[in-house]
Amino acid sequence: MLTNNVTSEKDRRMINIIFALSAIVIIFSTIQNKIPTGIIGAIGVMVVIGYILNIIGDKTPIINQFFGGGAIVIIFGSSYLFHSSLIPHETTDSIITFVKGGGFLSFFIASLVTGSILGMDTEILKRAALKYIPVILGGVLCAFLFAGIIGSLLGSGFVESVMLIALPIMGGGMGAGAVPLVEIMSGNSGMSAETLLSKMVPALAIGNAIAIVMAGLLNKLGNLYPSLSGNGQLMRAGRAKAKPEVAEKEQPISINVLGIGALLAITMYFVGSMLSDIINMHTYALMILFVAFVKVMGLIPRELEKAAHGWYKFVVDNLTPALLVGIGVAYTDLDQIIASLDLIYFLMVLATVVGAIVGTAIVGRLMGFYPIEASITAGLCMANMGGTGDVAVLAASKRMELMPFAQISSRIGGAFMLILATFIIELLK
Repeated sequence: MLTNNVTSEKDRRMINIIFALSAIVIIFSTIQNKIPTGIIGAIGVMVVIGYILNIIGDKTPIINQFFGGGAIVIIFGSSYLFHSSLIPHETTDSIITFVKGGGFLSFFIASLVTGSILGMDTEILKRAALKYIPVILGGVLCAFLFAGIIGSLLGSGFVESVMLIALPIMGGGMGAGAVPLVEIMSGNSGMSAETLLSKMVPALAIGNAIAIVMAGLLNKLGNLYPSLSGNGQLMRAGRAKAKPEVAEKEQPISINVLGIGALLAITMYFVGSMLSDIINMHTYALMILFVAFVKVMGLIPRELEKAAHGWYKFVVDNLTPALLVGIGVAYTDLDQIIASLDLIYFLMVLATVVGAIVGTAIVGRLMGFYPIEASITAGLCMANMGGTGDVAVLAASKRMELMPFAQISSRIGGAFMLILATFIIELLK
């Protein structure tokens, strides 16, 4: 055992030396504006910057205890670094192209969704799926109520606060939420699309930032009061059985197994994409439904489930900081957030997010879920900005295994909000 420890310590020192040398080369190349084009340049910079900012966040007092640690420092720190004059704009453009046009986010989410669902206990998956939608509805109701009350007290009006603040925040992000909401409302509210977007977009940005911070605080709350948290498990009942089935035998994961797991995740995304051509639903939502179906029906051999779960763990452990850099650079506009920090506006956004947390915690408890996990998935993952927000929230709360439920909130829950918006507008005519 002592020999193994010594060897392990030597290995860690060697890894740190290699990383330090790599970081020097990549950072120098970045400053000189000499990074290679395409994936190799983007991923190299993202990995190095993400790792450094992650260490800073995890080592900084208060931030590491209450505000999500490394995750939140990576997102906001990289947004500042890459949108200032510190880093050449060509590097920023390369990362934005890779994250948005290169499909890195889709690849990451497909790996997490496939591996985490196939690694779940089948009975727990069945019970959780049936009870999850009412938890989302509880969060939406309280979010609307809190935002409306605060808006009324501050002079913005109940209905306007709900329609222009709470509804877009809970609506599934920008592309799947705010944009279609504007299309629905612009022809019926008497407000132009530009006016609606100018009011909704800052709410989305600030709501997303608050959701990330709240995720870190909820993780801290769960550590202080363990009875409120399942440490990444959603269901209270059957806690002893809630650990992933893949944990039956902890064995080293071979390169071949990782390759099979990656191929399986990519295949599931292909299935979701093809189904979206037939069924008018988001690719992620259809992928979740299909993976859950094959899991519940037992259509995939156990060894393949283990491979998918092994790949999921590899991606989470190695690529999360890099992806968070991509989210900070491509999706987080600090100038927009700062420009919108009017006290009344901020309080209405905060009330919306807090309402989502409270509503999902209460209904989740009644449905047999842990309040912390219910608030993170059905609450904060409704209040953030879709897929990118899901990754950031789960990273800040250290609960990446909850990605399938986060995606249900963002995709299926977001689609429900569009239907609800149409219904509310018809009532107000």
